[in-house]
Amino acid sequence: MFPEYRDLITRLKSEGTHQRFLHLFERHNQLDHQIANMGTQDAGTMHAAIEALKKEKLHVKDELYALLRQEAAAAG
Repeated sequence: MFPEYRDLITRLKSEGTHQRFLHLFERHNQLDHQIANMGTQDAGTMHAAIEALKKEKLHVKDELYALLRQEAAAAG
């Protein structure tokens, strides 16, 4: 995810001081795992739930991207 910000992501994760980033990053990973696990179940009954999780994951990813752009601009 966001290879252009790989170094910044590593720094933010290792510093552990940017709580919003850490929360979003963890939530994105949780959603990713949930979606992957649901994909192995009956797709017909789980379709709506999977789509809702995918939408939330996309929203979280958008927030992460905006945060990373802001942090990169601040770092100069």
